[in-house]
Amino acid sequence: MPATSVKVEGAIATITLERPRSGNSVTDRMAAEINDACRRISQDDAVRVVIVTGEGDAFCRGSEPPSDGMYGELRVAGSLASIDKPVIAAINGDAIDQGLELALACDIRIVAKTARLGLTHLSRGLMPWDGGTQRLPRTVGRARALEMVLTSRLVDADEAADMGLVSLVVDGSEVYRKALEVASTIAEHGPVAVRYVKEAVLKGMDLTVDQGMRLEADLNIILQTTQDRTEGIRSFLDRRPPHFTGR
Repeated sequence: MPATSVKVEGAIATITLERPRSGNSVTDRMAAEINDACRRISQDDAVRVVIVTGEGDAFCRGSEPPSDGMYGELRVAGSLASIDKPVIAAINGDAIDQGLELALACDIRIVAKTARLGLTHLSRGLMPWDGGTQRLPRTVGRARALEMVLTSRLVDADEAADMGLVSLVVDGSEVYRKALEVASTIAEHGPVAVRYVKEAVLKGMDLTVDQGMRLEADLNIILQTTQDRTEGIRSFLDRRPPHFTGR
């Protein structure tokens, strides 16, 4: 049986982790399927937004230790982060260890009220290995990230929202519906501009403000040459909804 499923409806693709009996823990097979799905979605111009979620009562509770003790084949967060379209984590339950690392690789995180989040690797003599030490401090700040990782403490949904780890907290049954609502709103916008905004924000985090401003200006100049930009102006003047093509 596949460890994941991919569903594309209109401009929205959903990747679902489907090992609910194990808390959707990542295996070699699941990692390979996620990496393949990310490649295919990245190449599909019809897809404008991606949702990642889990089957059952957990988003992802970590990974199953590989027989050779080497975790390299299980790394998938980088593939999610490399998608140039917005990626939304619909965190329907616990996101622990690699599960949180997957969520951190997404751009927007919507979480169920009952979910717990954290990186507990140190309690087993390990350390985060799928981007947790890099993405968590960039999201919540160095002090909070170090406290969470060094103590292996799990935080609840409300605390995660307070520290900026997640964007929205909703009832568990509403997580995917809310993610789909947000994705639908984004998908209505100009896809080229959406991609450029994501690039400007993510790359700008590693630049000085002046360098980031130049990047923003350069992307704006490129955007002016696109058909979508022309369509946006025409639709405004014609007082009609725009029809963006991604060109």
